[in-house]
Order: sequence, then structure tokens, then C-alpha cells
Amino acid sequence: MTKEISKKEVEKICDLANINVDESEKEKFAEELGDILTYVEKLDELDTDGIEPTAYPVPLRNVLRDDKVGKSLAREKAVENAPEKYKNQIKVPPIMSD
Repeated sequence: MTKEISKKEVEKICDLANINVDESEKEKFAEELGDILTYVEKLDELDTDGIEPTAYPVPLRNVLRDDKVGKSLAREKAVENAPEKYKNQIKVPPIMSD
């Protein structure tokens, strides 16, 4: 049996995620989210006693290369094609507001 999600709950989720959806999409999302919750409830039936929680199913290893100093671009050359510059730096729009 699929878990029921109301249109109001979908609207709240979309609001929190800052997603604009139309009425037909709300109905579709309600059904899909209900299916997801039904599946999660099914997972709750599994016996997990004695199993240690993990963040990843397999061990992680560092696959990044070692940092090595190398030839780099001159600052003037790096900012040459920037749309906006300030004191020989690339100027970008602010990401935080007052």
C-alpha cells in the first residue's frame, strides 16, 4: 500500500527546496514521494541489529593526486578575460546579502 502524501505537504517541500511547480506536477510528486516513503518503510522491516552504521558501503581511499608546485599563470594573464576586475582581481557578484 502506497503511503499518501498530501498536495499541501508537496507544496511545503517545494517551498523549502525553492522549487516552482504547477498543479499537475504537485500531483505527480505526491504520488512519487508516497512511493519513496513506502519503499523506506519496507526497508524498516529489515533486521539491522548488530550491524554498525556506515556512511559508505565500501571503504574509501584517497584518489586525489599529491599537490606539487608547478608553473602557474601570471595574475595579470589570469584576470585578462574576466568580465569584471577590481585591483587586478576577478570581481564576482556577492553571494550573501545584508
